[in-house]
Amino acid sequence: MSVHVASVGMGRYGKRPEGLIDLAAEAATAALEGIGRRPIDLLVAGSMLAHGRHGPEALLPRLAARLGLEAGSGLRVDSASGTGGMAFYAAVLGLESGRFERALVVAAEKMTDRTTAANTRDLAASLHPSEVAAGATMPGLAAIVTQRYLQRYSQRTAICDTATVHARAMSVDNPYAHFQKSVTPEEVAKSRLVASPLRLLHCSAISDGATALVLERGIGPATVLGVGQGFESIRLADRDDLTTFAATRIAAQRAYEGAKIGPKDVEVAEVHDAFAPFVFIHMEDLGLCPVGGGPDAFARGEVRRDGRIPVNPSGGVIGRGHPVAASGLAEIAEVALQLRGEAGAHAIAHAPKLGLAQAMSGIASHNFVTILGREAT
Repeated sequence: MSVHVASVGMGRYGKRPEGLIDLAAEAATAALEGIGRRPIDLLVAGSMLAHGRHGPEALLPRLAARLGLEAGSGLRVDSASGTGGMAFYAAVLGLESGRFERALVVAAEKMTDRTTAANTRDLAASLHPSEVAAGATMPGLAAIVTQRYLQRYSQRTAICDTATVHARAMSVDNPYAHFQKSVTPEEVAKSRLVASPLRLLHCSAISDGATALVLERGIGPATVLGVGQGFESIRLADRDDLTTFAATRIAAQRAYEGAKIGPKDVEVAEVHDAFAPFVFIHMEDLGLCPVGGGPDAFARGEVRRDGRIPVNPSGGVIGRGHPVAASGLAEIAEVALQLRGEAGAHAIAHAPKLGLAQAMSGIASHNFVTILGREAT
Protein backbone atom coordinates (compact mmCIF):
# COMPACT_ATOMS: atom_id res chain seq x y z
CA MET A 1 0.00 0.00 0.00
CA SER A 2 1.48 3.35 -1.07
CA VAL A 3 1.75 6.42 1.16
CA HIS A 4 2.77 9.92 0.09
CA VAL A 5 3.57 13.30 1.63
CA ALA A 6 0.60 15.51 0.71
CA SER A 7 1.62 18.70 2.50
CA VAL A 8 4.46 20.29 4.47
CA GLY A 9 4.18 22.90 7.24
CA MET A 10 6.98 24.64 9.10
CA GLY A 11 7.59 27.72 11.20
CA ARG A 12 10.84 29.64 11.48
CA TYR A 13 13.48 27.86 13.55
CA GLY A 14 15.43 29.93 16.07
CA LYS A 15 14.77 31.76 19.31
CA ARG A 16 10.99 32.04 19.42
CA PRO A 17 8.78 33.66 22.09
CA GLU A 18 5.97 31.11 21.65
CA GLY A 19 5.50 28.00 23.76
CA LEU A 20 5.71 24.39 22.60
CA ILE A 21 2.01 23.99 21.75
CA ASP A 22 2.00 27.27 19.82
CA LEU A 23 5.01 26.20 17.76
CA ALA A 24 3.51 22.78 17.04
CA ALA A 25 0.14 24.28 16.11
CA GLU A 26 1.75 26.82 13.77
CA ALA A 27 3.46 24.11 11.71
CA ALA A 28 0.45 21.78 11.88
CA THR A 29 -1.97 24.47 10.74
CA ALA A 30 0.22 25.25 7.73
CA ALA A 31 0.30 21.56 6.79
CA LEU A 32 -3.48 21.21 7.21
CA GLU A 33 -4.11 24.28 5.06
CA GLY A 34 -1.96 22.69 2.39
CA ILE A 35 -4.56 19.92 1.95
CA GLY A 36 -7.59 22.15 2.29
CA ARG A 37 -8.17 20.91 5.84
CA ARG A 38 -9.43 17.51 4.75
CA PRO A 39 -10.19 15.13 7.67
CA ILE A 40 -7.30 13.69 9.70
CA ASP A 41 -7.83 10.37 11.46
CA LEU A 42 -4.32 9.87 12.92
CA LEU A 43 -2.17 12.40 14.77
CA VAL A 44 1.44 11.45 15.56
CA ALA A 45 3.25 14.01 17.71
CA GLY A 46 6.87 13.92 18.80
CA SER A 47 8.92 15.80 21.39
CA MET A 48 11.90 14.79 23.48
CA LEU A 49 11.68 17.42 26.18
CA ALA A 50 7.95 18.28 25.87
CA HIS A 51 8.81 21.44 27.75
CA GLY A 52 6.40 24.33 28.27
CA ARG A 53 6.27 27.50 30.29
CA HIS A 54 5.14 25.65 33.40
CA GLY A 55 7.09 22.42 33.02
CA PRO A 56 6.29 19.21 31.07
CA GLU A 57 3.54 19.53 28.45
CA ALA A 58 0.86 16.97 27.60
CA LEU A 59 1.69 17.50 23.95
CA LEU A 60 -0.62 15.01 22.26
CA PRO A 61 -4.02 15.85 23.84
CA ARG A 62 -3.33 19.57 23.96
CA LEU A 63 -2.34 19.68 20.29
CA ALA A 64 -5.31 17.53 19.26
CA ALA A 65 -7.65 19.89 21.11
CA ARG A 66 -5.99 22.95 19.64
CA LEU A 67 -6.41 21.59 16.10
CA GLY A 68 -9.89 20.14 16.60
CA LEU A 69 -8.76 16.54 16.07
CA GLU A 70 -10.35 14.97 19.16
CA ALA A 71 -12.32 12.54 17.00
CA GLY A 72 -9.16 10.97 15.60
CA SER A 73 -6.58 8.60 17.05
CA GLY A 74 -3.16 9.66 18.26
CA LEU A 75 0.32 8.66 19.36
CA ARG A 76 3.17 10.51 21.00
CA VAL A 77 6.71 9.28 20.29
CA ASP A 78 10.19 10.10 21.58
CA SER A 79 13.53 8.99 20.20
CA ALA A 80 15.78 11.90 21.25
CA SER A 81 17.07 13.78 18.20
CA GLY A 82 15.61 11.09 15.95
CA THR A 83 12.07 11.71 17.21
CA GLY A 84 10.92 13.30 13.95
CA GLY A 85 12.11 10.29 11.98
CA MET A 86 10.32 7.95 14.39
CA ALA A 87 7.09 9.97 14.20
CA PHE A 88 7.12 9.73 10.41
CA TYR A 89 7.86 6.01 10.56
CA ALA A 90 4.98 5.41 12.98
CA ALA A 91 2.57 7.31 10.74
CA VAL A 92 3.64 5.35 7.66
CA LEU A 93 3.06 2.07 9.49
CA GLY A 94 -0.35 3.28 10.62
CA LEU A 95 -1.45 4.18 7.09
CA GLU A 96 0.02 1.02 5.57
CA SER A 97 -1.97 -1.05 8.05
CA GLY A 98 -5.13 0.13 6.32
CA ARG A 99 -6.64 1.38 9.57
CA PHE A 100 -6.15 5.08 8.76
CA GLU A 101 -6.55 7.21 5.63
CA ARG A 102 -4.67 10.41 6.46
CA ALA A 103 -2.14 11.26 9.16
CA LEU A 104 -0.79 14.50 10.54
CA VAL A 105 2.79 14.15 11.80
CA VAL A 106 4.14 16.93 14.04
CA ALA A 107 7.51 17.19 15.79
CA ALA A 108 8.33 20.17 17.99
CA GLU A 109 10.72 21.41 20.65
CA LYS A 110 11.01 24.47 22.87
CA MET A 111 14.57 24.91 24.17
CA THR A 112 15.82 28.51 24.22
CA ASP A 113 14.00 29.48 27.41
CA ARG A 114 16.03 26.91 29.35
CA THR A 115 19.61 27.19 30.55
CA THR A 116 22.41 25.51 28.63
CA ALA A 117 23.06 23.34 31.68
CA ALA A 118 19.44 22.15 31.76
CA ASN A 119 19.40 21.34 28.05
CA THR A 120 22.77 19.58 28.28
CA ARG A 121 21.56 17.49 31.21
CA ASP A 122 18.33 16.42 29.53
CA LEU A 123 19.91 15.74 26.14
CA ALA A 124 22.33 13.42 27.90
CA ALA A 125 19.36 11.13 28.60
CA SER A 126 20.05 9.57 25.18
CA LEU A 127 23.55 8.53 26.32
CA HIS A 128 24.54 5.46 28.33
CA PRO A 129 24.17 6.02 32.11
CA SER A 130 27.79 5.01 32.70
CA GLU A 131 28.98 7.71 30.30
CA VAL A 132 26.79 10.32 31.95
CA ALA A 133 28.06 9.24 35.39
CA ALA A 134 31.61 9.76 34.13
CA GLY A 135 30.75 13.32 33.08
CA ALA A 136 30.30 12.72 29.36
CA THR A 137 28.20 15.14 27.32
CA MET A 138 26.94 14.97 23.75
CA PRO A 139 29.68 17.31 22.41
CA GLY A 140 32.32 15.47 24.42
CA LEU A 141 31.46 12.09 22.88
CA ALA A 142 31.09 13.64 19.42
CA ALA A 143 34.61 15.02 19.84
CA ILE A 144 35.94 11.51 20.50
CA VAL A 145 34.27 10.25 17.31
CA THR A 146 35.72 13.20 15.39
CA GLN A 147 39.23 12.56 16.73
CA ARG A 148 39.08 8.93 15.58
CA TYR A 149 37.79 9.92 12.14
CA LEU A 150 40.48 12.55 11.58
CA GLN A 151 43.17 10.15 12.73
CA ARG A 152 42.02 7.21 10.61
CA TYR A 153 41.80 9.20 7.39
CA SER A 154 44.76 11.51 8.06
CA GLN A 155 42.58 14.61 7.96
CA ARG A 156 43.02 17.98 9.63
CA THR A 157 40.40 19.83 11.66
CA ALA A 158 39.93 22.20 8.74
CA ILE A 159 37.65 19.65 7.06
CA CYS A 160 35.17 20.22 9.90
CA ASP A 161 35.29 23.94 9.12
CA THR A 162 34.42 23.13 5.50
CA ALA A 163 31.30 21.23 6.57
CA THR A 164 30.07 24.15 8.68
CA VAL A 165 30.73 26.65 5.89
CA HIS A 166 28.67 24.50 3.51
CA ALA A 167 25.78 24.20 5.97
CA ARG A 168 25.58 27.90 6.65
CA ALA A 169 25.86 28.75 2.95
CA MET A 170 22.82 26.54 2.30
CA SER A 171 20.76 27.92 5.19
CA VAL A 172 21.04 31.50 3.89
CA ASP A 173 18.47 30.60 1.22
CA ASN A 174 16.10 28.81 3.59
CA PRO A 175 13.57 31.26 5.06
CA TYR A 176 12.79 28.85 7.91
CA ALA A 177 16.41 28.38 9.01
CA HIS A 178 17.75 29.64 12.32
CA PHE A 179 20.87 31.04 10.66
CA GLN A 180 20.53 33.45 7.75
CA LYS A 181 24.17 34.48 7.49
CA SER A 182 27.08 32.59 5.91
CA VAL A 183 30.39 32.10 7.71
CA THR A 184 33.99 31.85 6.53
CA PRO A 185 36.45 29.07 7.38
CA GLU A 186 38.38 31.61 9.43
CA GLU A 187 35.30 32.46 11.52
CA VAL A 188 34.65 28.80 12.20
CA ALA A 189 38.27 28.13 13.15
CA LYS A 190 38.28 31.07 15.57
CA SER A 191 35.03 30.20 17.32
CA ARG A 192 35.16 29.02 20.93
CA LEU A 193 36.56 25.56 21.62
CA VAL A 194 33.83 23.28 23.01
CA ALA A 195 35.44 19.82 23.09
CA SER A 196 38.66 19.42 21.12
CA PRO A 197 38.68 19.45 18.14
CA LEU A 198 35.06 20.65 17.97
CA ARG A 199 34.45 24.38 18.16
CA LEU A 200 31.21 26.24 18.73
CA LEU A 201 30.39 26.59 15.02
CA HIS A 202 30.96 22.87 14.49
CA CYS A 203 28.06 22.15 16.87
CA SER A 204 24.34 22.55 16.23
CA ALA A 205 22.62 25.38 18.04
CA ILE A 206 19.85 25.20 20.62
CA SER A 207 16.68 26.24 18.78
CA ASP A 208 12.90 26.39 19.05
CA GLY A 209 10.71 25.17 16.21
CA ALA A 210 8.36 22.63 14.71
CA THR A 211 7.72 20.79 11.46
CA ALA A 212 4.54 19.06 10.31
CA LEU A 213 3.64 16.78 7.41
CA VAL A 214 0.35 15.37 6.19
CA LEU A 215 0.60 11.81 4.90
CA GLU A 216 -2.10 10.20 2.76
CA ARG A 217 -2.63 6.75 1.34
CA GLY A 218 -1.93 6.55 -2.37
CA ILE A 219 0.72 7.82 -4.80
CA GLY A 220 1.82 11.45 -5.00
CA PRO A 221 4.78 13.67 -5.92
CA ALA A 222 6.62 12.55 -2.75
CA THR A 223 5.74 8.88 -2.31
CA VAL A 224 7.31 6.82 0.48
CA LEU A 225 9.40 4.18 -1.29
CA GLY A 226 11.37 2.81 1.63
CA VAL A 227 11.84 3.26 5.38
CA GLY A 228 14.33 1.70 7.73
CA GLN A 229 15.55 1.93 11.28
CA GLY A 230 18.60 0.48 12.99
CA PHE A 231 20.20 0.24 16.41
CA GLU A 232 23.78 0.25 17.68
CA SER A 233 25.26 0.02 21.18
CA ILE A 234 24.50 3.19 23.12
CA ARG A 235 27.86 3.14 24.91
CA LEU A 236 30.73 4.13 22.61
CA ALA A 237 33.11 1.78 24.41
CA ASP A 238 31.00 -1.16 23.23
CA ARG A 239 31.36 -0.30 19.54
CA ASP A 240 33.91 -1.92 17.26
CA ASP A 241 34.48 1.19 15.16
CA LEU A 242 33.79 4.85 15.96
CA THR A 243 34.31 6.10 12.40
CA THR A 244 31.10 4.53 11.12
CA PHE A 245 27.57 4.24 12.50
CA ALA A 246 26.06 0.76 12.24
CA ALA A 247 22.57 2.08 12.99
CA THR A 248 22.66 4.15 9.80
CA ARG A 249 24.04 1.30 7.69
CA ILE A 250 21.31 -1.05 8.92
CA ALA A 251 18.53 1.50 8.43
CA ALA A 252 19.83 2.39 4.96
CA GLN A 253 20.02 -1.22 3.86
CA ARG A 254 16.42 -1.79 4.89
CA ALA A 255 15.24 1.41 3.20
CA TYR A 256 17.14 0.67 -0.02
CA GLU A 257 15.77 -2.86 -0.13
CA GLY A 258 12.23 -1.61 0.44
CA ALA A 259 12.57 0.99 -2.30
CA LYS A 260 14.36 -1.47 -4.64
CA ILE A 261 17.05 1.10 -5.37
CA GLY A 262 20.69 1.72 -4.44
CA PRO A 263 22.76 4.69 -3.26
CA LYS A 264 23.59 5.72 -6.84
CA ASP A 265 19.90 6.44 -7.45
CA VAL A 266 19.72 9.09 -4.71
CA GLU A 267 19.58 12.62 -6.16
CA VAL A 268 19.31 14.70 -2.99
CA ALA A 269 20.00 13.86 0.65
CA GLU A 270 19.30 15.41 4.03
CA VAL A 271 21.47 13.97 6.80
CA HIS A 272 21.66 14.68 10.52
CA ASP A 273 24.79 16.82 10.95
CA ALA A 274 24.29 17.68 14.64
CA PHE A 275 28.08 17.99 14.64
CA ALA A 276 29.70 19.17 11.42
CA PRO A 277 32.08 16.21 10.81
CA PHE A 278 29.22 13.73 11.19
CA VAL A 279 28.07 14.69 7.69
CA PHE A 280 31.08 12.81 6.28
CA ILE A 281 30.31 9.66 8.25
CA HIS A 282 26.64 9.77 7.28
CA MET A 283 27.44 10.12 3.57
CA GLU A 284 29.81 7.17 3.75
CA ASP A 285 27.40 4.97 5.73
CA LEU A 286 24.62 5.75 3.25
CA GLY A 287 26.85 4.77 0.33
CA LEU A 288 26.73 8.26 -1.19
CA CYS A 289 30.53 8.35 -1.39
CA PRO A 290 33.39 5.90 -0.71
CA VAL A 291 34.44 5.12 2.86
CA GLY A 292 36.73 7.95 3.95
CA GLY A 293 35.63 9.94 0.91
CA GLY A 294 33.27 12.40 2.58
CA PRO A 295 35.81 15.23 2.79
CA ASP A 296 36.78 14.77 -0.86
CA ALA A 297 33.12 15.00 -1.92
CA PHE A 298 32.94 18.38 -0.19
CA ALA A 299 36.27 19.54 -1.63
CA ARG A 300 35.12 18.70 -5.17
CA GLY A 301 31.80 20.52 -4.71
CA GLU A 302 29.75 17.35 -5.20
CA VAL A 303 27.43 18.27 -2.32
CA ARG A 304 26.43 21.72 -3.56
CA ARG A 305 22.95 22.30 -4.94
CA ASP A 306 24.35 21.95 -8.46
CA GLY A 307 26.64 19.04 -7.55
CA ARG A 308 26.54 15.29 -8.13
CA ILE A 309 24.68 14.62 -4.88
CA PRO A 310 23.33 17.73 -3.14
CA VAL A 311 23.54 17.26 0.63
CA ASN A 312 21.52 19.30 3.13
CA PRO A 313 20.21 21.98 0.74
CA SER A 314 18.11 23.24 3.67
CA GLY A 315 21.24 24.01 5.67
CA GLY A 316 21.01 20.79 7.66
CA VAL A 317 20.99 20.72 11.44
CA ILE A 318 24.02 23.05 11.64
CA GLY A 319 22.42 25.74 9.46
CA ARG A 320 18.70 25.18 9.93
CA GLY A 321 18.96 24.92 13.71
CA HIS A 322 18.23 22.05 16.09
CA PRO A 323 14.91 21.95 17.97
CA VAL A 324 15.86 18.40 18.88
CA ALA A 325 12.69 16.44 18.15
CA ALA A 326 11.81 18.46 15.05
CA SER A 327 15.07 17.98 13.14
CA GLY A 328 14.41 14.43 11.94
CA LEU A 329 11.06 15.44 10.47
CA ALA A 330 12.54 18.61 8.94
CA GLU A 331 14.98 16.41 7.02
CA ILE A 332 12.11 14.41 5.51
CA ALA A 333 10.17 17.63 4.87
CA GLU A 334 13.09 19.08 2.90
CA VAL A 335 13.28 16.04 0.64
CA ALA A 336 9.52 16.23 0.10
CA LEU A 337 9.74 19.93 -0.80
CA GLN A 338 12.49 19.20 -3.32
CA LEU A 339 10.45 16.41 -4.94
CA ARG A 340 7.26 18.46 -4.96
CA GLY A 341 8.99 21.48 -6.52
CA GLU A 342 8.23 23.62 -3.46
CA ALA A 343 11.75 24.28 -2.14
CA GLY A 344 11.93 27.79 -3.57
CA ALA A 345 15.29 29.51 -3.18
CA HIS A 346 16.89 26.40 -1.69
CA ALA A 347 15.83 24.09 -4.54
CA ILE A 348 18.65 22.03 -6.05
CA ALA A 349 19.74 22.68 -9.63
CA HIS A 350 17.73 19.86 -11.22
CA ALA A 351 14.29 18.53 -10.33
CA PRO A 352 14.99 15.26 -8.47
CA LYS A 353 12.97 12.09 -8.80
CA LEU A 354 14.30 10.44 -5.65
CA GLY A 355 15.65 11.67 -2.31
CA LEU A 356 16.79 10.34 1.05
CA ALA A 357 16.55 11.61 4.62
CA GLN A 358 18.53 10.26 7.59
CA ALA A 359 17.67 10.99 11.23
CA MET A 360 20.00 10.27 14.15
CA SER A 361 19.24 9.62 17.82
CA GLY A 362 21.87 10.39 20.44
CA ILE A 363 25.36 9.54 19.21
CA ALA A 364 23.86 7.48 16.38
CA SER A 365 22.49 4.71 18.59
CA HIS A 366 19.05 4.61 16.93
CA ASN A 367 18.77 5.96 13.40
CA PHE A 368 16.16 6.19 10.64
CA VAL A 369 16.42 6.37 6.86
CA THR A 370 13.50 7.42 4.66
CA ILE A 371 13.43 7.30 0.85
CA LEU A 372 10.88 9.34 -1.08
CA GLY A 373 10.26 9.33 -4.82
CA ARG A 374 8.09 11.13 -7.35
CA GLU A 375 6.69 7.82 -8.52
CA ALA A 376 6.09 4.52 -6.77
CA THR A 377 8.30 1.70 -8.03
